[in-house]
Amino acid sequence: MKPKGRVLSILGVLCLLMSLVGACGDNPTATPGATTSAVATTVATATTAPASTTVAASATTASGTATTAAAATTATNAGGGNSEAVLTMICGLSSTWLRNFNPFTVTARIPTLYGIYEPMMIYNTVKGELVPWLADKYTLSADSKTLTFTLHDGVKWSDGQTFTANDVVYTFNLLKNTAGLAGTALTAMRGNDAYVESVTAPDAKTVVFNFKQPFSPAIYDIAAQIIVPEHIWKDVTDPVKFTNENPVATGPFTQVSTFQAQTYQIDRNPNYWQPGKPAFKGIRCPAFSAADQANLELAAGKIDWAANGIPNVENVYVSKNPATNGYWFPTTGGIVTLDLNTTKKPFDDPNVRKAISMGINRQQITSVAVYGYVKPADVTGIADGFPQLKVADPATLGDWTNFNTAKANQLLDAAGLKKGSDGIRTMPDGSKMQFKINVAATFAIHVSAAQIIVQNLKAIGIDATLAQADAATWRDRLQKGNFELSMDFPSATNFYAAYRTMMSAATTAPIGSDALGGNYGRYVSQKGEQLLKDFSATADPAKQKDLARQIQQVFADEAPLIPLYPSPVWYEYNSSRFDGFPSKDNPYVVGSFGQIAGSAEPLIVLTNLKPKG
Repeated sequence: MKPKGRVLSILGVLCLLMSLVGACGDNPTATPGATTSAVATTVATATTAPASTTVAASATTASGTATTAAAATTATNAGGGNSEAVLTMICGLSSTWLRNFNPFTVTARIPTLYGIYEPMMIYNTVKGELVPWLADKYTLSADSKTLTFTLHDGVKWSDGQTFTANDVVYTFNLLKNTAGLAGTALTAMRGNDAYVESVTAPDAKTVVFNFKQPFSPAIYDIAAQIIVPEHIWKDVTDPVKFTNENPVATGPFTQVSTFQAQTYQIDRNPNYWQPGKPAFKGIRCPAFSAADQANLELAAGKIDWAANGIPNVENVYVSKNPATNGYWFPTTGGIVTLDLNTTKKPFDDPNVRKAISMGINRQQITSVAVYGYVKPADVTGIADGFPQLKVADPATLGDWTNFNTAKANQLLDAAGLKKGSDGIRTMPDGSKMQFKINVAATFAIHVSAAQIIVQNLKAIGIDATLAQADAATWRDRLQKGNFELSMDFPSATNFYAAYRTMMSAATTAPIGSDALGGNYGRYVSQKGEQLLKDFSATADPAKQKDLARQIQQVFADEAPLIPLYPSPVWYEYNSSRFDGFPSKDNPYVVGSFGQIAGSAEPLIVLTNLKPKG
């Protein structure tokens, strides 16, 4: 069946940056954004959310004229099946579970995000389309200063109360007025660069966002924000510390039927607004302390859906049962990086940052640590997910992502960092260049990559060691700036958001405070800030393309952080119990979960899946 309407096809900015989860744990919350047309744009959408349907896409041209684009891939589902079936997922890596379903924490994961709670719209990264969800359509004014959403009719909260525009207004004002909350709309609502002036509800089905200045990327900051019920959260004393043990939400799975330290289960929402969905009883999340342990369970056929990095996946997983075991690792995801704390010397020197980068053998990392699934990163700092905006030949911008120990040593010598008799360089204050690399011990691929970096840096006079920690400690060090070097995997929904995350004051914080926007290295580019501002103020594709080139040049000139390799979008499935998983042959949506900052694509999968027999 076809939906009664259309979804927007984004022409100016398409794909999404992604980050690791199965091999790398939980996703840090980042902030997305996007571009829209410069004139008033109305997106008509389905009266029911598209799930197992063929979605007719609509494109908006620079002149604002809606045109029909190619239809999206149909998600194939089997009918019937066991409605009491339970889907077993690897929901993240943790030795034990803590009962906390607060969607505003930086550690929130699936199913809290995009299983229990839902956004107004979902960005389909495969199709480059906005999919209607809690909202049926949006309109951006001609001056890019007003964004209006029309909500879907008939949506209820899981406790039976009606979902209204007041809930949306409340959610965004909660972000605005409460320090310490995380969300895709955080930078839109809070901080020096917040651009939303007001959020109002003219009626129960309409939400209006008025901006302080034109801001064309706003749709993804705002559309992706999950919505919470005002009638529950208005009585919460401390939204930051609220554990929300029995969530009330609009998502397909909301009922906590079992919760133990080693496993928990969330059952279907009795008042879910999509008729006949979900088609199965619930989601089960067993606890795994490390990726290797989770991979063993996956290979044993005990897991239905995972997002794990698996070495030699054909032999380790697929060969166990080729008829049912599948995977799909697109390489249009985010970039795995080595962050440098630029508030500390010598990392405040761009030539030192470039030298360290040139001392790293990315080919060795991608071949050994990442199993040959990806290629080395380039000096743009982004993957290949932005073909309209990424420069055709990154080598024209710089060469500091090439492995060149001789040139790296020359740069460090020129910076006055001389080698001692022990081969280790000394800084001007007399201290040796001995640094620790912050890395999560459970992130097996990151640990392997960091070990290679340690060996590589010896050749340029840097004595690095690993500072392994659990995922929560690793993340806390990053956010507070309590590190020298750190493995990281920034993600964003589009070109603008990617660079805002890497080099804008809007996404960082002073040392000791949480940089919830993702700029953990604390690098702020003055040139980059102005170019990002100019980029967000226009929706003209030609102007954006020129500004995008300049932004990439600034990144290449200043080297805010060290890109290592594009992150594969890890995803495995076992179709012995469920039908409807996306695949290489049926890529209707990205199959991974928990690793795409700001993307609720798992909701599309969950509402597509149907149990067998």
